[in-house]
Amino acid sequence: MTTDPMNAPEAASNVPAVAQAVAAPLTRAAIFLVATLNSGPANRATLRSFCGDLAGLLRAVEFRDLEGGLSCVVGFGSEAWDRLFGPPRPAELHPFREIRSGARHAVATPGDLLFHIRAKRMDLCFELASQIMARIGNAVSPVDEVQGFRYFDDRDLMGFVDGTENPRGAAVAEAVLIGDEDAEFAGGSYVIVQKYLHDLDAWNALSTEAQERIIGRKKLSDIELDDSVKPTSAHSALTTIVEDGKEIKILRDNMPFGRPAHGEFGTYFIGYSRSPRTIEQMLDNMFVGRPPGNYDRILDFSRAVTGILFFVPSATFLENVADDQTFEDQPAVAESSAAPAAAETPSSIASSSVSTPSVRDGSLGIGSLKGDTRHE
Repeated sequence: MTTDPMNAPEAASNVPAVAQAVAAPLTRAAIFLVATLNSGPANRATLRSFCGDLAGLLRAVEFRDLEGGLSCVVGFGSEAWDRLFGPPRPAELHPFREIRSGARHAVATPGDLLFHIRAKRMDLCFELASQIMARIGNAVSPVDEVQGFRYFDDRDLMGFVDGTENPRGAAVAEAVLIGDEDAEFAGGSYVIVQKYLHDLDAWNALSTEAQERIIGRKKLSDIELDDSVKPTSAHSALTTIVEDGKEIKILRDNMPFGRPAHGEFGTYFIGYSRSPRTIEQMLDNMFVGRPPGNYDRILDFSRAVTGILFFVPSATFLENVADDQTFEDQPAVAESSAAPAAAETPSSIASSSVSTPSVRDGSLGIGSLKGDTRHE
């Protein structure tokens, strides 16, 4: 899957685990494909067999343009993990935690499999997605497919730069790769995806200064507003997470998408993290507020229409999946994916070990809206 150049932590067997391409360079094009796993042992066997075949399938497409930067990351939802792999489970894998607060709603939607396909050219993404579906199409049911694109100088469709605070260098592995805390799954990562639709007519009716106060950054220069003028409800303030005095980073590869003739304009948020608690705390701050009621005003103009948590195992794990072992279809795990937070009160996420964030950072992509400067 074009394995990740990052050095992954050692697995429980003391053999270094090779990560999937979580930190592949940011690209001009992407396809986000979400599907559910059809019931039945034959379909589970197809998916297990596919795990070991995906790397070879990607190499076959990649070889047609070695400079195209093609990569693919595959993730698995909580219920799908039980059906495909059984125990043990990644320590923090669970259904996406829905949040309701006032008119704001972070929805939880179906999704067993995520394919995050990236390349410099959309035709490479398209070809790989086509080959993947030709291989597993009868075993899954697609529920969402989004073709994303880079928009001018890494801006979202609301006009702000996206992803400014992505970690860089060695900090990437620290932010996204599991280590000794769950040694059996070292080299893995968690990823949360949400599809946001924007009311651009209402947004563009605001003055530039009003937009900047909502985001927490200057629109043209991308410079963060001074704390003396930046509201505590600014997106960049609410999406900064600090634990034990240290800012906890995530890695984002958000992309705009849309259909202008249909009035559809959106941002596909995708955030990778060593623990899902970090992104969950960001979302709680945004939708409920910090303190409750001091919510992210970007949600007055943007609506989440999907929400799913996946676990991204290491490439080493995928290559070692045996295709002759299947598990019975299981009901969803006890924790409901649709358990909302109490309106205008912090959800159960807020009681996690992530501490109250500080008011700094500067991002927008529902966790940041600018490309990582490593790849600019």
